[in-house]
Amino acid sequence: MTNDTTNNTDNGNDNGNSTAMPEEQMKELVKAVEHNGLIALRQRFEHVDSHVMPHQLYGPVFAFQVKDEAGDAYVVGFFLRELVAMFQGGGDPSQWMASFYYDLMKVKGGKLLPMPPKDDDEAKAIIDKVILPACYEAVREEFAPEEVHAGLDWHAEHGPVLEAGFPSIKDGNNVCAFPLHVLIAYYLLNRDPSDLPIQGLYKIREEHGLE
Repeated sequence: MTNDTTNNTDNGNDNGNSTAMPEEQMKELVKAVEHNGLIALRQRFEHVDSHVMPHQLYGPVFAFQVKDEAGDAYVVGFFLRELVAMFQGGGDPSQWMASFYYDLMKVKGGKLLPMPPKDDDEAKAIIDKVILPACYEAVREEFAPEEVHAGLDWHAEHGPVLEAGFPSIKDGNNVCAFPLHVLIAYYLLNRDPSDLPIQGLYKIREEHGLE
């Protein structure tokens, strides 16, 4: 298996060069993105609130809370870079953002953001018992019956990573990799970490003309 993770490792630390912005410009950007997020979600839901959280690695993180007709609250977090890309990309931000809430609302009773792990042992348990098994199962189901490799590897720059790839692809890059801290960040924002390797695998297939 060609293990070219250097150019295919998502370190989750791409904030669109926002860290280089002057402080006042960053504040205006965050305010505008939060406002646009509220407008987008209010096209689909009646009760929407927001909160912006600073994150050491990922910059501003936007948590939007939506309530259903029963008054149950559902919260999803988004990264600055992806919201900026979505609002500037010419697509439908309302549909994209709402899709995460529709998935959560399949389980009634509400879903707030998970509590962050108290220590490294608790974080390791979440990764080993929850995140990785779900990712392995999801990528294999998504591309069945094609064989998909999925497992842990070590990246010199990013440390432990989830690696996934296609053994059937012999020429060129056939794997993608995601640092475990990125996967747990998605989990803590009520996002599905398996979306990352699945998207990465589809990108590999496109690069090889298989889609």
